[in-house]
Amino acid sequence: MDKVKKCYIFAGSPDAKCSELVFDDDRYVICADGGYLLAKKLGITPDVIIGDFDTYTKKLPQSSDIEILKYPPEKDDTDTMLAVKLALNRGYRHIVICGAVGGRLDHTIANIQALYYILKHEAYGELVSDGNYVYMQGPGVRVYNRMRGYYFSVFSYSGECSGLSLTGFKYPLKNGTIKSSFPIGISNEIIGKSGIVSLDKGVLLVTFSKDMHQK
Repeated sequence: MDKVKKCYIFAGSPDAKCSELVFDDDRYVICADGGYLLAKKLGITPDVIIGDFDTYTKKLPQSSDIEILKYPPEKDDTDTMLAVKLALNRGYRHIVICGAVGGRLDHTIANIQALYYILKHEAYGELVSDGNYVYMQGPGVRVYNRMRGYYFSVFSYSGECSGLSLTGFKYPLKNGTIKSSFPIGISNEIIGKSGIVSLDKGVLLVTFSKDMHQK
């Protein structure tokens, strides 16, 4: 089986660190405007820097190895969405967006919506920031590895999610239904090495959030 092409996108949350993330050696990196600051902090050289550059206003790198794509400020897409579309157009089916949680709430919500865009384009997306991992899951079965010291939560991103089963969790569920109007799936825990989430209909928003009371 061919390996799924993986792309890392650096978004511009000013509070982002992504210090827990392990990057592939053959990584492909797109920086969305101010996300270039985060990449520089981590010592990572991007393949592409894209955006309207209203956040990163310093001199851009002058290297033939780094592609620069400039857009006008008056546009429909956020800089992160520009990066997502570029990654999909270039054949990447696993997209990890770093520094997409925190800072401005509207941008965090927009980045969550970007996950849904990725899912609708038959690819797999993740939002990663220190203390938070966010995923989107459609119908089917997915295995989530336990993360010590993290809570696991599921929310209905569509109006209703039905045929939902949670196996290997502190609070298991079999063939249940959750709705977007009530957060009943919050603060669960994986009790073994992994938990299995099965869904018949709908779209789930899945999160791992660090228990800030643990050291």
